[in-house]
Amino acid sequence: MRAATLPLAALAGLLAACSGEPAPTKPDETELPKELAGELTKTPKAVPSDAGTPLKERVATLGLLNKRNNLSQDITLKPGEAKRVGNVIVKLASCERTAPWESPPETGAFVQVLVQQRATVDEPLRWHKVFSGWLFKNSPSLNVVEHPIYDVWVKDCAMNFSGQEAAPAPSAPAAAPAAASTAAKPSGSEDQGAPR
Repeated sequence: MRAATLPLAALAGLLAACSGEPAPTKPDETELPKELAGELTKTPKAVPSDAGTPLKERVATLGLLNKRNNLSQDITLKPGEAKRVGNVIVKLASCERTAPWESPPETGAFVQVLVQQRATVDEPLRWHKVFSGWLFKNSPSLNVVEHPIYDVWVKDCAMNFSGQEAAPAPSAPAAAPAAASTAAKPSGSEDQGAPR
């Protein structure tokens, strides 16, 4: 009898686990590999500019998607920083965005993506650079991280420009007067009647 109830108890436990919402899992950040630590921690040379926030003070937010398990997360980096999540490393070299008064608005980041993978079945895992280039938020098709498992995209580049002030809070629109024109009754057509 004991042998017969053990499989039933295991089945009941599995069914109970399947009926609830799955607990969201987030990939754990891990340390950078020692063999790449020197290369990945080099900071870019700062170029003085009056155009906005100095490069070392900018902060980029990148999205990272693992297509294998459909987990995505935001990665926040300053230029020169790199973060490892599992067997992918994302390094930010620079980020830029157009000034608020320029049109069209664009946000971009120069990103390098390294993935720990095997070139062949017989080789050990090694780090391979799978992408190095600019990614653009509003034009994602210009440059794409082409990898079967990982996708990286730009979400934001936090920086300010000289002369830029904090945007005022939007005010509520004033109530329209009763005689204002509408689409159904354009101005100047008040009860003119049928054409003669």
